[in-house]
Formats: sequence, structure tokens, C-alpha cells
Amino acid sequence: MSKRAVLEVIALDVEDAVAAQAGGADRLELVTDMAADGLTPPVGTFARIRASVDIALRVMLRLSDGFAAADVEPLVRVAGELREAGAEEFVLGFLDGDGGVDLAAVERVVGVLDGCRWTFHRAIDRAADRDTLRKQLDGLPGLDAYLTAGSAAGVDAGLPTLLHEAELAGEPGYEQRLLVGGGLRLDHVPRLMAAGIDAFHIGGAARPGGWERGVSAAAVAEWRGVLDGA
Repeated sequence: MSKRAVLEVIALDVEDAVAAQAGGADRLELVTDMAADGLTPPVGTFARIRASVDIALRVMLRLSDGFAAADVEPLVRVAGELREAGAEEFVLGFLDGDGGVDLAAVERVVGVLDGCRWTFHRAIDRAADRDTLRKQLDGLPGLDAYLTAGSAAGVDAGLPTLLHEAELAGEPGYEQRLLVGGGLRLDHVPRLMAAGIDAFHIGGAARPGGWERGVSAAAVAEWRGVLDGA
């Protein structure tokens, strides 16, 4: 039997989370402030969502717009608070001014996660050298996925990169799962799945009414049906 593809949905609040689970999401990415591309939600928001759904939750660790870590210590503190509240999976990623991975910042934050699983987010799509970034992060505890569109411009532009990286699966720096998101559409799915990609991330696609409206269980269910039927 083939393994079910992972469907991750962005959730901002309890209502989003409940609708996403009802539609068939496997996992949620918890964020606040999508105007800044998603920041760390309050610990209380995490706790309320955790009490409302029983699927996996990955919590964003990012306190300001952009991909620089800035002062990493406040982020370390909030990561610790989230761990104390029961968070077990995270999303993070920092670049330096030259577009390389800020390894010191990543290692500092990962060091307080106690081996929890985490995704390196779309900072990889702004990196000066994706391959170098992957190899520098290789072996960090808990890293199991890269959220990527293959390009800062989205999946349409990044599709060749995604297909190439799928071919490298299992090689050093490429052991982690490709979690595709960023301008992802349903018509992209068959080609991506044919290449062996089995994890997909949606935000706006789960909200036909736009970001000012909540997640639609029906929209999530449509994605679930396509992934299960592909």
C-alpha cells in the first residue's frame, strides 16, 4: 500500500485548526501575522490550538519580518516557553547578510529544542547557494524537512529545482523530506508526486475568501482528495 502524502496547512487560530483537521490535514503550521510572512504565535494561542485538535503542530520560530535572526536570545526564550507548554515540532531558518545560512543562530535555537523535529523554512529559497546550505545543516538534530518552492518566486519558477532535488533524495544534505509550498497549485501535484515528492504545504489555497477569512474545510478536503488520488 502506498504511503499517504502529507498535507500541512497554515493555521492562525483555533477555528483554522479545527477546519483544517476536518478537511483532512495531517499537520498544521502555526503562525501569526501573515503580513510579515508568518511569525511566532503567542504561547496561549498554541495551547488553545493544541487542546482543540489532535494532529501534529509545527510552530514557527520567527520574531520579525525577514530571514535574519537579529537578537537570537528572545527567540531562544520563546522556544523554551513553547516547549514548556507542550510544543514538540517547530519551523525555523535564518540567513546571514550574504545569503548563507546563519549556522550559529540555527544551532543556538535548535539547542533548546531537545531533539524535537523541525522544518527549515523558505529561507532556503532566498539562499545564495541551496546545496551549500543543505550540507552545512546536514546532521543537525531534529531537522527532517525543507519547506521550499524551489524559488523565491514560487513553485512555477522553482519546479525544475524541486525535481532536481527530488532526484538527489538520500544523498548527503538531501535526506530530509521536501515539503513543497509557496504558490503551490493543485495542477502542480501530479508532476511533483511522480517525482517522489510526498509532502505539501498550503496557506492561501486553504482560504478561498483570502487571508481575512478562515481556513475552509472544503478547500482542504479538495486537496486531500487530489493527494489521495494522485
